Amino acid sequence: MRVVQGLVVCAAALASASVAAQSYPGKPVRIIVPFAPGGATDIVTRVVAQKLNEIWNQQVIVDNRAGAGGNIGGELAARSAPDGYTLFMTSGSIVTANQHIYKKMPFDPARDLVPVTNVASGPQVLIVTPTFPPKTVKEFIELAKARPGQISYGSAGYGSQTHLAAENFLYAAKIEVVHVPYKGEAPAIVDTMAGQVPFSTPNLAAAINYIQQKKLRALGVTSKQRSPQLPDVPAVAETLPGFENLGWFGFMVPTGTPKEVVDKVYRDTAKALEAADIKGRFEGLGMVPVGNSPADFTRYVREETERWAKIVRERKLQVD
Repeated sequence: MRVVQGLVVCAAALASASVAAQSYPGKPVRIIVPFAPGGATDIVTRVVAQKLNEIWNQQVIVDNRAGAGGNIGGELAARSAPDGYTLFMTSGSIVTANQHIYKKMPFDPARDLVPVTNVASGPQVLIVTPTFPPKTVKEFIELAKARPGQISYGSAGYGSQTHLAAENFLYAAKIEVVHVPYKGEAPAIVDTMAGQVPFSTPNLAAAINYIQQKKLRALGVTSKQRSPQLPDVPAVAETLPGFENLGWFGFMVPTGTPKEVVDKVYRDTAKALEAADIKGRFEGLGMVPVGNSPADFTRYVREETERWAKIVRERKLQVD
């Protein structure tokens, strides 16, 4: 009798989850962005949110919660109700590198969050204040070597993709500069334009408009080849052979979110990324839409976590 009752309970639970997925979303959906408005994570989120709004016929709210290299937004997402009505747009470093960089993490990415789909990826770009003397990556490296520890750069915060992109570049170039962390890459970009910090390495999507408007000068992109959107800007690899650093942005949800809801968010996001206007928007930003499955995204996050554990250990990128 108990076996029969157990089967009935399981069947009822599965039926309930199926119905929930079919009716999802039945109210507004919040997407937590762990950085200030204007950065690449925010831009990617707003592009996709607008299309999901159309697909779901529901309001999709972007909620910016900046600070601690994305950990503040990550913790808020991890502690949210696992019902599919809170999505987390993570940049790669938050769930793959931060747990190795920060001695104390307010949440455990592997335990508290479930990967849904990798939304988009793209390179960073080495930008400088227009009045900064170096005109090429080679000249920049030469100046930095002549003035070790005297040049500063801005990032979206300790552990952010823009911080790690800079650290990768500095390591490859064998130069020493001073890190100035912000609560997002947009404030860092603004201060780079103003000359408060002479350079930064934001995601291309966040800086491309300022570069095209000549408000910033781009010395190099971190993809292996030049970006089609900035054909006159060399790849850093043209000066440092083999150099590459790419960023990515993906949806995650709190652990415990029904699989049917996770799958629906994945399918609808993938559908949104197939839309011609979304593809065109991302292309203009120098980004590539992805839309892989939860299983593939989970595997990718695991591989990236192992890779960053080694890099952080080797480069001693730790914060108390």
